[in-house]
Amino acid sequence: MSSSSPVAAFVHTLTHAHQHATAPLPGAAWYRLSEQLLGLLFPDRAERPFVTEDAVAATLLQLEADMRVLLVALPLPATPAEIAAQFFAGLPLLREQLLADAAAIAAADPAAHGLPEVIRTYPGFYAIALHRLAHALYQLRVPQLPRIISEYAHARTGIDIHPGARIGASFCIDHGTGIVIGETAVIGAHVKVFQGVTLGALSVGKHLQGIKRHPTIEDYAVIYAGATILGGSTVVGSHSIIGGNVWLTESVPSHSRVYHRAQIHVTRNEDPNADLTFSI
Repeated sequence: MSSSSPVAAFVHTLTHAHQHATAPLPGAAWYRLSEQLLGLLFPDRAERPFVTEDAVAATLLQLEADMRVLLVALPLPATPAEIAAQFFAGLPLLREQLLADAAAIAAADPAAHGLPEVIRTYPGFYAIALHRLAHALYQLRVPQLPRIISEYAHARTGIDIHPGARIGASFCIDHGTGIVIGETAVIGAHVKVFQGVTLGALSVGKHLQGIKRHPTIEDYAVIYAGATILGGSTVVGSHSIIGGNVWLTESVPSHSRVYHRAQIHVTRNEDPNADLTFSI
């Protein structure tokens, strides 16, 4: 191959890029660690429940050691040991938060048959659980890894929550497919969100990095399927209901009801075999 050929030049470019690339992060190992953490926190997600305190304590120590090893590949604001210790110190509170989330889902969904089913099978709970894990690492200023975990949850559930989003207590996701929650979104306590909801930005210009671009949803709000709420200054007041398919770019006060009004007219020919005519 001639050194001056286009293919040779391309090979040289790729080789240079590979030689100067940072070490790849072991995504699969982080996925396993996340699943093992959830299995430890919730027996309903464990491959095999732990029956003794010694087994639980040993597993906690082993998972913390595994995290320290995996964190070595990242540029951190503190040592891997310090980051891992802070993260594991927060697990008791994180478990309490997730139990409240599961309880909120079980209470809101008539199809749910108790907490074990929600914890074991509901994609909304799973997405929230991985988000709270990722958010804890995000708060510790761990780079890249929170996004790896959130994208793993996104791939498995269709629910896209940026690890920077701040989500309050007893968060309920019903169904969940297609939900998008942006980095600077703030969600209060006891909020319920249905499938297809977007909490996004009015503009995605790079110059907006670092400022609040996504909405604030206050306590006890309900957002129905397909609603889109945009903008960093947009606030949905507490106890408000946002109806399906609503497009909202301005704030609404507490106890508001916001609906998309559609006029529907249905006619039918007297012939039962004739087509129906719908006008929406």
